[in-house]
Amino acid sequence: MIPGFLSWNIILFLIWGSFLVPRLVAYFVIAFLIYWFYQSAKSAILGIKGFLKINQTKRIDWRKKYQEEKKSDWLDWDEIKHVIVIPNYDESVKTISKNLQSLASQNNINPKEKMIVVLAMEQRAKDHKERADELIAKFENKFLQLFATYHPPDSPGEIKGKASNEAWAAKQTKKELFEKQKNDISKFTITSCDADAKFNPNYFADLTYKFAKSTKRYHQFWQAPIFWHNNLNQVPSPVRIVGIISNIIYLSHLQEPDGLFFNYSAYSLSFQLLDKVGYWDTDIIPEDWHIFLQSFFNTKGKVSVSPIFAPVSIDAPEGKNYWDALKNRYLQCQRHAWGATDIPYAITKALKDNQIPFLVKWLRVYKLIQTHLLWATNWFILTLGASLPPLLNPKFFQTSLGYNLPKFSQIILTICLISLAITIILDWKLQPQKDKALSFGQKVIYLVQWLLMPVATLFMSVLPGLDAQTKLLFGKRLEYWVTKKY
Repeated sequence: MIPGFLSWNIILFLIWGSFLVPRLVAYFVIAFLIYWFYQSAKSAILGIKGFLKINQTKRIDWRKKYQEEKKSDWLDWDEIKHVIVIPNYDESVKTISKNLQSLASQNNINPKEKMIVVLAMEQRAKDHKERADELIAKFENKFLQLFATYHPPDSPGEIKGKASNEAWAAKQTKKELFEKQKNDISKFTITSCDADAKFNPNYFADLTYKFAKSTKRYHQFWQAPIFWHNNLNQVPSPVRIVGIISNIIYLSHLQEPDGLFFNYSAYSLSFQLLDKVGYWDTDIIPEDWHIFLQSFFNTKGKVSVSPIFAPVSIDAPEGKNYWDALKNRYLQCQRHAWGATDIPYAITKALKDNQIPFLVKWLRVYKLIQTHLLWATNWFILTLGASLPPLLNPKFFQTSLGYNLPKFSQIILTICLISLAITIILDWKLQPQKDKALSFGQKVIYLVQWLLMPVATLFMSVLPGLDAQTKLLFGKRLEYWVTKKY
């Protein structure tokens, strides 16, 4: 109940506070505007820094770098293997094939020697066996191993979703690789990704290097920037806008100086760590931040996330038509916002734990609450916060503070447009070359679409987040909904 309770209290405070304590509302809004300016500037600076790191990473030969720098405590490059689990429900052979092709096209490593790909199929999905057989027949000679697992429906203690499917797949893989084939689990990484993910050609060479080198390899997640670049110019403008903004925000988050960022969407860790923490919990919907928290509390706060600047591109939500695409994005965002369920999980674990340093564990809880609170409230504070006190309380408008509050807000938000412009330019630079070949009319639309940003962020991000938190507040459940891939 905490996220919804806090979010609605902040939103309603802007209204009732404008009548009763307008000066307090004004100071709150001013403080938030200054905070937002800081966050926007930081996001732009870190976005530029991340862009440069991505371009630098493209030029690195990771195998050669390993050979030049190798030390006695590093793992042997040739002994490291990578398991990639691809959970899917009813995604098409075409969609999953693009994922598999990106895995088969990795640089500086030989997928036939180092990569084990697991197609995590759902038995309740239509044609699950036929699709798996077709993919295996098409790609089995591209990897060291390629096989499918079939998650049984309605297992006790599970809810339908990605977490229960990939947990089943990983446990079956453990039986095959480490119990049957007697491989050394300490030499394996495991990567979780969506069916539509396309990996940068340098991702697994970069991961091999970092896994071999790291002294924290068994207490580490590796996270690449996630970009909606597979189909970004094919989706409605409101979906595209939130996608572009999210792309650079995710890139900047990977470099946060506080080091409190989480893994998400597509990420890697040692198979040994995953096995130690008991795999993904099967009674939750958003699994990415949750598996980090499982690992964090299981290892007494030793786990952290390290960036890999080899981006993974995914699909933006599409639909059968314009409105269907908007609906799909809304539902996808609502499902992501259901990650607010991690807040009570983290609080409970932190209260019970007496071994993790106080600041270490409670800063993680703070980051969870901060993220979900800003998600559902920032639009209302930025868009309405400075207007409501003078509008609803004419007497306050006659004061110096009431008169100048909207002007101060306008100045700050106008300056923040510089950060937005940097975000747009960076994303354009990062998009694949083929996606930049737009006609003159498309380029005009690309620029004009940003006039829709306040509406797009409200309906495609803020409201679905608030919707999820409100459902949690009143004890309603959310069933796992698979984003359609076209």
